[in-house]
Amino acid sequence: MLRWIRQQLGFDPPHQSDTRTVYIANRFPQHGHYTPQKFADNRIISSKYTIWNFVPKNLFEQFRRIANFYFLIIFLVQLMIDTPTSPVTSGLPLFFVITVTAIKQGYEDWLRHKADNEVNGAPVFVVRSGSLVQTRSKNIRVGDIVRVAKDETFPADLVLLSSDREEGTCHITTASLDGETNLKTHFAVPETAVSQTVSKLEALQSVVECQQPEPDLYRFVGRITVSQQGEEIVRPLGPENLLLRGARLKNTKEIFGVAVYTGMESKMALNYKCKSQKRSAVEKSMNTFLIIYLGILLFEAILSTILKYAWQSELKWDEPFYNRKTEQERNSSQILKFISDFLAFLVLYNFIIPISLYVTVEMQKFLGSFFIGWDLDLYHMESDQKAQVNTSDLNEELGQVEYVFTDKTGTLTENEMHFRECSINGVKFQEINGKLVPEGMTDDAPDGCMPLLVGGILSPNSDFAFIFAVTLTPKEELFLKAVSLCHTVQINYEEPDCVRDSFHHANGVSLQMEYYASSPDEKALVEAMKRMGVAFTGNNGEIMEIKTFGKSERYKLLHVLEFDANRRRMSVILQTPTGEKVLFTKGAESSIFPHAKSGEVDKTRLHVDEFALKGLRTLVVACRRFSAAEYEEVDRRLHEARTALQQREERLAEVFSFIEKDLELLGATGVEDKLQEKVQETIEALRLAGIKVWVLTGDKHETAVSVSLSCGHFHRTMNILELVQQKSDSECAEQLRQLARRIREDHVIQHGLVVDGASLSLALRQHERLFMDVCRSCSAVLCCRMAPLQKAKVVRLIKTCPEKPITLAVGDGANDVSMIQEANVGIGIMGKEGRQAVRNSDYAIARFRFLAKLLLVHGHFYYIRIATLVQYFFYKNVCFITPQFLYQFFCLFSQQTLYDSVYLTLYNICFTSLPVLVYSLFEQLVHPHVLQNKPGLYRDISKNSLLSFRTFLYWTLLGFFHAFVFFFGSYILMGEDTSLMGNGQMFGNWTFGTLVFTVMVITVTLKLALETHFWTWMNHFVTWGSIAFYFIFSLFYGGIIWPFLHTQDMYFVFVQLLSSGSAWFAIIIVVITCLFPDMVKKVFYRHLRPTSTQKSQVGHPAGLTLPICNKLCGMCHSPSHLMVVMLPF
Repeated sequence: MLRWIRQQLGFDPPHQSDTRTVYIANRFPQHGHYTPQKFADNRIISSKYTIWNFVPKNLFEQFRRIANFYFLIIFLVQLMIDTPTSPVTSGLPLFFVITVTAIKQGYEDWLRHKADNEVNGAPVFVVRSGSLVQTRSKNIRVGDIVRVAKDETFPADLVLLSSDREEGTCHITTASLDGETNLKTHFAVPETAVSQTVSKLEALQSVVECQQPEPDLYRFVGRITVSQQGEEIVRPLGPENLLLRGARLKNTKEIFGVAVYTGMESKMALNYKCKSQKRSAVEKSMNTFLIIYLGILLFEAILSTILKYAWQSELKWDEPFYNRKTEQERNSSQILKFISDFLAFLVLYNFIIPISLYVTVEMQKFLGSFFIGWDLDLYHMESDQKAQVNTSDLNEELGQVEYVFTDKTGTLTENEMHFRECSINGVKFQEINGKLVPEGMTDDAPDGCMPLLVGGILSPNSDFAFIFAVTLTPKEELFLKAVSLCHTVQINYEEPDCVRDSFHHANGVSLQMEYYASSPDEKALVEAMKRMGVAFTGNNGEIMEIKTFGKSERYKLLHVLEFDANRRRMSVILQTPTGEKVLFTKGAESSIFPHAKSGEVDKTRLHVDEFALKGLRTLVVACRRFSAAEYEEVDRRLHEARTALQQREERLAEVFSFIEKDLELLGATGVEDKLQEKVQETIEALRLAGIKVWVLTGDKHETAVSVSLSCGHFHRTMNILELVQQKSDSECAEQLRQLARRIREDHVIQHGLVVDGASLSLALRQHERLFMDVCRSCSAVLCCRMAPLQKAKVVRLIKTCPEKPITLAVGDGANDVSMIQEANVGIGIMGKEGRQAVRNSDYAIARFRFLAKLLLVHGHFYYIRIATLVQYFFYKNVCFITPQFLYQFFCLFSQQTLYDSVYLTLYNICFTSLPVLVYSLFEQLVHPHVLQNKPGLYRDISKNSLLSFRTFLYWTLLGFFHAFVFFFGSYILMGEDTSLMGNGQMFGNWTFGTLVFTVMVITVTLKLALETHFWTWMNHFVTWGSIAFYFIFSLFYGGIIWPFLHTQDMYFVFVQLLSSGSAWFAIIIVVITCLFPDMVKKVFYRHLRPTSTQKSQVGHPAGLTLPICNKLCGMCHSPSHLMVVMLPF
């Protein structure tokens, strides 16, 4: 019983098997006592709340915030004890904040519910009781056979059983999962591929055993057991057999599959990632300021309580004649009275903590995030992609970046591969005008022919552009065939039906087919081989066909040894037309050369290094021939490893190593990846802004250095230091010490550091601090041969160093996700390696060059806006509560309130809220063009300078100064002569409090106006409108007898106040007294100690705005019509 209770509470989850058994068509065994496993239903639930738990769950989450919980306590105190202010003063603002947040979150969750219902209610067809039945998606169960038609999405994770093709293949796209738009081929096992009708499927007796659900989209381990005529046939199942929920069926009429993972256990649902909450530096500063102000509040409350009892130590003040105590009051506990008075003062001063700060900051971040998407300068027309904001919580962090970690391929480069050179059997060739030319020759042959290629002449004269004229040496021909066959490229035809009969197509096939590949390198190589005369023309699952200079050849595909990051190579095992078994493999030079036993290894290695120095991406190609006995051993070991349910990856890696050895080296290829536009200018702008750029790439050393030099990451005059090929800890430590000594001794302005993955692992193991010292002394760092987790470790190393710098990681591929998630800010590039980086990033842009404006302009604006917002909020609340504290000295600390309860309630909600919100959305200290042209201005706001303790102290002391002027200015001008009315009627305490409140509203509003440099019509409207609203509201509130108010202390008070000329004189004098010193300080500092930003403001025309502002006004493609004014201070 106790164990059951613990399981229900989640402390002791029930034991779950490592595998699951799925009986196809839910045909469970009839013998024995079989208990079916429990599986999730097929409902997708992305919503957070239900109609029953919304209120309690939302309230619980909101009151986890310290400020909300604090105001709840204050509200409860007001309800329980006799306090000077009504519970409404705390309850109404709290209710407003809680309600606004709840409505926002409730609306967002309603949209999620709506989307869930649409998905769960989609019609699907399943095979049940011998017929095809239509049902809803949410009713699919594990084991159901589901039919999916062309262009439909898969409603669950299905193991493919059969398709309308005899070979049991289908094409799908996974764009909604990882952004890859290429066609991928998936396969059914031969034993189920023949079951293409409902009747055959109903008679199918099969069991699928597979791993439990996991989020990895590219991993699936299982096996299927098919019973045929009393014999059980076991086949391995892998990712190529699994159709993922969310993927779409293409170029295939229909398929049948068995559901193995449903609902929230599908891989798509498991990838609904709850990102770790990243907190900005501004948020951390804000929490620190809140704690300081809480300390001020407690100090004021304790001081007031002590002074009250000190004052009441005299009998005449303890029990004056007009306020005699009751017997119960005389006999009450002094400790309880002290606590009660302390809580009463706490309630009286509680508004020094700004409750509306959180909701205003949330609104500012949420609304401000739209500006990035609206900015036309961040829109990429060629791909029709605009900037994307995945989280608005880090907007201001874009203005605080100190380190940028960037991937190379697809981030700095286009990821558009173009074949340039190759090395075949120790001879180097290059492609010139579509022709393969040996080194030393030029493309000066007449049209219609081609220079000599080793021993053959190729000339354009057919559909494949070349005819084989002279016999090539076996080595050259084998190299071209190896590159044409060693890949996973798919072909798409204009007419879908042609896919099925691709081998019987006419000679015009080259005009009607297009290659699709998950890797741009593979596509570039296959297209290049086609231009050279060896064209890949089709793959039906078992047969791969190429046309070698017009002659068709068919190879039987026996096995594919998939690429993985550890091996860094991929291979295919084929049966040649002559029946020979051969392995073709290609991969990084470091993964091929050690396993090569023959071929021109030294010459090829030299050529690979030359390719790398030119910035080309290199792949080395090799082969291995098997005897019949060798292949039988290979086939057996592969089958055993692939059908294993436990440790399949480890066993496969062991078998792959056994197979991919004793290789015959054929040659190498060099593919160019062109730099993106304006990469060099962007990196230089970031460097001028004080941001250090690190490039983290998986490419080899020479390639990475060449690209770093070409993109401006390394300068030609920079002293390049290297930490590469370190073999041991001691060797690595000695090299680091030598580098540190060189940096100290060399009188070079800038150093660059190159580190490879192996050396980095050694450096991070025991010499982390020494490595950090060397890195921080370098202007640019290049890390090559990096694994994905190593990238994240480097980011974490810098992020957690004592200075705690703000880091930004930018990448475009799945291998960059860990780095993007580790950094303070993650940027995804919408590239050609899928959308995993974009999905896991905080912001997404189409090109690397957009990073400059994102940081230097948007980051600058976001930071100055929210920094001023936070400081201003604390300032105006100090102005608000300090007069209340000072007033207690004049009322014997009787806890009499200075302001009316309505004013207490509406001060932060209505009278002063909109100006600062609009300011925080539109403020621009400098024109965006200036910020882009002068990247050095970014340094002015670095290291959270606008929220430093010195700046915080200035705003706080300014608030206290203004509060003293409000109170004592009004007291001096009115306190000595209270008969300021023409009829001799005296002003009372409510009139005095209203005068202080009026001066305060005007002053804090005008103070923000002084801080505003960029004026739009919205700024004018809310600034002057807020002051006007206060006057109009006060006239109505105090000028009418409201029947629902049991007391109306403010009746006619405001009208009488405004009818006095002395009151108007007091308002004007006090406001000028508060703001004049501030204006003098601004002018003084601007002329004597101007910042770089202030210097850039001088003489710059202020008539232009960002396209984002134009968008807000509905004029996105026209010049801005916003009214703009730049103040001189």
